[in-house]
Amino acid sequence: MADPNPPPQNVPPPSSAKAATETNKIFSGEKVHFPNPPDPTNPDPAILREQWKYAIRQYSRMYSHAWGTALLAGASFFALGWFIKGGNPLPSFGTHHDPPPPPPPADNTDQPRRA
Repeated sequence: MADPNPPPQNVPPPSSAKAATETNKIFSGEKVHFPNPPDPTNPDPAILREQWKYAIRQYSRMYSHAWGTALLAGASFFALGWFIKGGNPLPSFGTHHDPPPPPPPADNTDQPRRA
């Protein structure tokens, strides 16, 4: 009977063998190629100033978007709480018109209680 799942003919080497060959390449004296190599010289100050201004602009935009989102979420949750509760969900912001609690019942005896 033939095996329904024959082993594949072209099996790649295991990852440890691949890592070992890459390690040998790195330490064999070959120059390493980075995907994003550093600049061979420093860019001129005008370009650096322009890049810095662009980075500040992007950061400011993200910062303001984050604050806007947080404020919108807070207002939305406050409105949702108001809708669910049917009133102000934060009692410290509203006026409190509950009547005072009733006084404790008066004791008719003139003698102190003994425990």
